[in-house]
Amino acid sequence: MKSKIIVIFGGSGDLAKRKLMPALYMLHAGNRLDRDLVILGVGRTPLDDKEYKSGIEAGLKKYLSGADFREEIKNDFLNRIHYLKMDPANHLEYAMLDKKISELSGNSGNNLYYLATPPSLYEIIPVNLKRSGLNNSESRIIVEKPFGYDLESAGKMNEVLRDAFDEKQIFRIDHFLGKETVQNILAFRFANGIFEPLWNRNYIDRVEITAVENMGIEDRGGFYDGAGALRDMVQNHLIQLLALVAMEPPVAFNEQEFRNEVVKVYRSLKPLSESDIVRNVVRGQYIASERKDGLRIRGYREEKSVAPDSHTETFLAMKVNISSWRWEGVPFYIRTGKQMPTKVSEIIIHFKPTPHKLFSSSEGCPEQNQLIIRIQPNEGAVLKFDMKVPGSGFDVKQVPMAFTYDKLGGLPSGDAYSKLIEDCMNGESVLFTRSDAVEASWNYFNPVLKYWAENANVPLYGYPAGTWGPQESDSIIEGGKCWTNPCKNLTDTDLYCEL
Repeated sequence: MKSKIIVIFGGSGDLAKRKLMPALYMLHAGNRLDRDLVILGVGRTPLDDKEYKSGIEAGLKKYLSGADFREEIKNDFLNRIHYLKMDPANHLEYAMLDKKISELSGNSGNNLYYLATPPSLYEIIPVNLKRSGLNNSESRIIVEKPFGYDLESAGKMNEVLRDAFDEKQIFRIDHFLGKETVQNILAFRFANGIFEPLWNRNYIDRVEITAVENMGIEDRGGFYDGAGALRDMVQNHLIQLLALVAMEPPVAFNEQEFRNEVVKVYRSLKPLSESDIVRNVVRGQYIASERKDGLRIRGYREEKSVAPDSHTETFLAMKVNISSWRWEGVPFYIRTGKQMPTKVSEIIIHFKPTPHKLFSSSEGCPEQNQLIIRIQPNEGAVLKFDMKVPGSGFDVKQVPMAFTYDKLGGLPSGDAYSKLIEDCMNGESVLFTRSDAVEASWNYFNPVLKYWAENANVPLYGYPAGTWGPQESDSIIEGGKCWTNPCKNLTDTDLYCEL
């Protein structure tokens, strides 16, 4: 049953203005919302409906492209929106919420609650919804990451959510899984028979997964300094990308079979000993630097709301091993960082070299074939293989066979939030994270956090803002190899590299 009202806790906050309202606007513009659907923003900020709508309108103009924002659609969309000032932490004020929901939607029961609040409220709001009788069997709740800060807190958070809602009513949202290009990894793997015979330890040497940004933490210092790169990116986004690459083909693409295979990958991750953490996990923090144009980029410890002696990592690189028949002996290298030279997310499959290097005497002969799956930007895929250079001799050159997703008619307007919110309203939970997956992921990463907490001398390498992170991160890659530092442009990289 589709939801009749969306209640956004934290409705006056940054996430609602920057992501949620533009995503709902795009669904509205595409006639994908029921005519009688109501959107209720809830927050502590003292606003009336008119003031709230004015702020939402400003956010739509700022965060939507000029082609997407249309005045006549905007007015119709704003008619859906209402605001209620209340304190979500005070259970006594939920009587006001109950009354407001009844006024706006007739209290049909199929309410959608979106927790766009600080994580400190994730364990309070569900309790108050249950206490107020607003958690009936038709309602649903969306929870933003982080899903806990470690294994213990994740387990406690799951207990609180499951005490108020059934698992099928809980939607743990990770916008990475809403991206078309991420979902296309599944199509690339399982809709093409030519790759399946090669997708294993017999033919793949190693896998690189990189998701980096060319900016700092902006105004998120208060949150980020208590989280760091492992909690913010690795434990959720990057490990999910790894699961899509490593998972076995599900029997069917439905909420049970697909999510079962994801959990199997997490449970197959080879546990990290203390010696593994020392050798195979490298963390860093960006320091001040000067760009070529003379502009100074401030270091992490100079950012707003960041402790001047902070040891929070803004860069993390690590080697992950999977204990399974398909992947035994194939290292997965994952890397994320702030203030990198460019913003890019991609997966590189390095195939094993030929058993006999017939053309090894050729200068610059490529080491091995690669398959690059680009998540963003210039979304697409490139297969690199070797061909003979025309002319005398037998020199070979690596050439690309490229595909970009814009050839399918362009990526849809809006972002992943539109798809995921629509899925939730329709009760489709395939692309949302299940509780056992959250705990299995934390079970793998918890030893890293524990080791860092108990060993103050763990290195935190500084790297100048605008570089590819500490050089020490190359040491975790076997065989003297190093990271592949991508260009912003996916194609024509032999001609130029855009950063």
